[in-house]
Amino acid sequence: QVQLVESGGGLVNPGGSLRLSCVVSGSISSINAMGWYRRAPGKARESVAVIHSGGTTWYTESVKGRFTISRDNAKTSVYLQMNSLKPEDTAVYYCYININTGIYWGQGTQVTVSS
Repeated sequence: QVQLVESGGGLVNPGGSLRLSCVVSGSISSINAMGWYRRAPGKARESVAVIHSGGTTWYTESVKGRFTISRDNAKTSVYLQMNSLKPEDTAVYYCYININTGIYWGQGTQVTVSS
């Protein structure tokens, strides 16, 4: 069974930074990609950042230059460094892993950007 546990969310002032972490455990093979989605109140779920098996990354336009996705060498953890946070970044952030047996999700961590 694959499990993902996120941490690092919280309340931060506009312009501040947070680092989200996601630890993956269980039977994992043939990783296709790891990434982060978010769901803001009243809005549809949005893909934020992806890191593919080869290391290439993708970001949604609104976070380019501010967010950085990374992973550890063992590919058992994925991170999201979020800088210059804006109120519109407020959402529940979910990590996921895409492997040969399917896509697995974490439970979500709340990020609130407010003064």
